[in-house]
Amino acid sequence: MSDKDMYEKEDIFSKVLRAGRRTYFFDVRSTKADDYYITITESKKFTEEDGSYHFKKHKIYLYKEDFAAFKEILDEMTDFVLENKGEEVISERHQKDFKKESYDTPVETTEESTKSFTDINFDDI
Repeated sequence: MSDKDMYEKEDIFSKVLRAGRRTYFFDVRSTKADDYYITITESKKFTEEDGSYHFKKHKIYLYKEDFAAFKEILDEMTDFVLENKGEEVISERHQKDFKKESYDTPVETTEESTKSFTDINFDDI
């Protein structure tokens, strides 16, 4: 079997989801026994200060015998999040104009905020 035949046999069906700095790849692949399984790959782009970049990838292999339980738990988890927090994205990091706070920014201090950890009074508890 040529490399091309092996490649064509392995990649059966694919979809891509681009989500900001992340890209998710969903692939149906074939085992040596010619059965199918799914891989889900998260690829996240990291840009260095000099403009160069690299990707970090994480992969999940999901086999047929786990599909029903995986889908059930994923559905339960997504329903929970949507019911409790809605579909609106509330994370600052997802906003286009998000700027990370600088450590040089002066912070207003009060007598209470300058107490050290060891200055705890048991009456405070």
